[in-house]
Amino acid sequence: MYEKFYDFTGMPFQLTPDSRFFYGSKGHSRAIAHLIYGLSQGEGFIIVTGEVGAGKTTLVERLWSELDRETYTLARINTTQVSGEDLFRLTMNAFGINSAGLDKATLLRDFEDMLRAYAAGGRRCLLVVDEAQNLSLQALEELRMLSNVSVEGHASLQTILLGQPQFRRKLASPDLDQLRQRVLASYHLGPLSDEETRAYIEYRLNAVGWHGNPAWTDGAFTAVYRYTGGIPRRINRLCSRVLLYGALEESTTITGPMVDNTANELQHDLEGLPAAQARAPGDDLASQIGAAIGASASDGDERGHSYADLAHRVQVLEETVARRERVFQRLIDVFSGFNATRR
Repeated sequence: MYEKFYDFTGMPFQLTPDSRFFYGSKGHSRAIAHLIYGLSQGEGFIIVTGEVGAGKTTLVERLWSELDRETYTLARINTTQVSGEDLFRLTMNAFGINSAGLDKATLLRDFEDMLRAYAAGGRRCLLVVDEAQNLSLQALEELRMLSNVSVEGHASLQTILLGQPQFRRKLASPDLDQLRQRVLASYHLGPLSDEETRAYIEYRLNAVGWHGNPAWTDGAFTAVYRYTGGIPRRINRLCSRVLLYGALEESTTITGPMVDNTANELQHDLEGLPAAQARAPGDDLASQIGAAIGASASDGDERGHSYADLAHRVQVLEETVARRERVFQRLIDVFSGFNATRR
């Protein structure tokens, strides 16, 4: 909806990883450098960790978009809460080997034949495993054993492990010493800085044809960083809702209070409780009730604070309901117009 109002060519803050929206922050650029270095070694494991939503998957999407498709064959595994045996079979399936009804010895032979055929054609196999923190020790050992498979004395499989920070603690286990010895590159992807958060937002807006409408105030950028901590996925989620807010209000400027209101609404939707309001109280009925109750209660009267908090929650709920009514009305208008053109 908002992309039409602001005349964008697409959705700038979609949550699905897309290499077109890759923003080369200092941390992401270094992570790419580590990935490229690891690939240049032609063997072993490459590890990238980071908080949920830090951009690990987008990082690999970007890398894959730059690799020569005639040189690499890529396989991916996203389901990792499985046994070692199941992970082995998932790996076979990811490389196009049908594992149904075949024993492990037969599958290993088929896997070696595949690697040999690719190597003869000058191709290398790359396995990407996401959510590596969920892998069991047995599953990690299966990956290590697969990394030992070689063709004519050369390793034919490289593995990129993407995981949350706790994966590093798991990797420190004495049982994984042999796997650690095969790690050739490792990088921890941190959040964006406040300056990078602003640049990230502008970069993604520019990618869909933004020409300054809507304008963003300095306070808006600051508020986005304050609520998201510089985590890209959180930024995307918040900014997408902020732009919807702006479109519904038919605003050509995104302000700090608009970000505050949207962040509160998001937290209310996701956690059932509103976040602390960053803006000044309004003049609506709920605010007046809260002020009156607060004034009538003594400073030490906890009931006064409870009533004021309840009034504040009523205020937030009123604003949320009013905004959603505008959303529904706008949707009705859009669909009505669509049906009219079809007639």
